[in-house]
Amino acid sequence: MVSIKEGQRLSRNLGTSNCNPGGIGFWALVAEDFRTNDADLFSQGFWTLFWHRFGNWRMAVQPRILRAPLTAIYFVMFKFCQWFGGIMLPYTVRVGRRVRIDHFGGMILVAHTIGNDVTIRQNTTFGIARTSEDQARPIIGDRVDIGAGAVIIGAVQIGDGARIGANAVVVADVPPGITVGGVPARPIGRVE
Repeated sequence: MVSIKEGQRLSRNLGTSNCNPGGIGFWALVAEDFRTNDADLFSQGFWTLFWHRFGNWRMAVQPRILRAPLTAIYFVMFKFCQWFGGIMLPYTVRVGRRVRIDHFGGMILVAHTIGNDVTIRQNTTFGIARTSEDQARPIIGDRVDIGAGAVIIGAVQIGDGARIGANAVVVADVPPGITVGGVPARPIGRVE
């Protein structure tokens, strides 16, 4: 998992290069996202991930003048995903493989990193805790299961295999393999 300090360093470089996962091509990544999101062509989660991947892929197009029309397409479709799917996932968030955006609506997913094999449910918010700390965003580990209505804010790390209960408000690190719930979120068990 990426450390908070490393995440903050990486975030300064985001938006200037293709940050899609390495070792897999764009179309193979899209096909994997499609399968992960139930092979449902009408899944808002799949389309949000598609345009997120596209937004990153376009950053590899050189020279910059050739990228300009792709950037216009990306920003229109990014807004389309917000308006019609209720999901905000900027291309500057590093998103791993096999991420499932389950259901849709009311989702603001502004983290440093979202790991591999993560499930995110509706009405979820990732972001900053204070406007004075605009880079203090969460790092979500691998195999994390995030319940509906969860809020994860600030420079927190969610460990691999953790579970975040529905409507939990996470403002502190969550160790790997722990289930948290409540406001503020506290450990309530271990993941089996």
